[in-house]
Amino acid sequence: MQSNLDRTDRKILTLLQQDASLSAAEIAEKVGLSQSPCWRRIQRLKEEGYIRAQVALLDRKKLGLNTQIFAQVKLSAHGRQHLDEFTAAIRQIPEVLECYVMMGETDFNLRIVAADIEAYERFFFDTLSKLPGVQEIKSTIALSEIKNTTALPVGA
Repeated sequence: MQSNLDRTDRKILTLLQQDASLSAAEIAEKVGLSQSPCWRRIQRLKEEGYIRAQVALLDRKKLGLNTQIFAQVKLSAHGRQHLDEFTAAIRQIPEVLECYVMMGETDFNLRIVAADIEAYERFFFDTLSKLPGVQEIKSTIALSEIKNTTALPVGA
């Protein structure tokens, strides 16, 4: 699918990743197109699924979500029968920002946010540990953040 992108498409995607509030006219000026062809390219990129959504990225610390946790979850052998229930439940929990199925010793890797350690402890005992099939959870608290981006390397 990526082979359909030319240099101008990649520049447009890079600009939108930096600031999705840019107008088609502003983007057109930066990539050397007139407004209409630029707008059509943006629409095509949306239709083809390169642009999934345009959202506002919020500052979690300003919202009081000061603690970031990475939790490795292992399901019991019996719990694997509840895989669909587990994944459906995870999708409904707003504190879980990301969830990946893993290959190796653990089954899932979660990125979770909480106000503080005490809030995570409550979340751990009241929510996470009660999910279907959970056998073991290993939690790691992030001390500081070195890099956090949503921008993909599109090669503009």
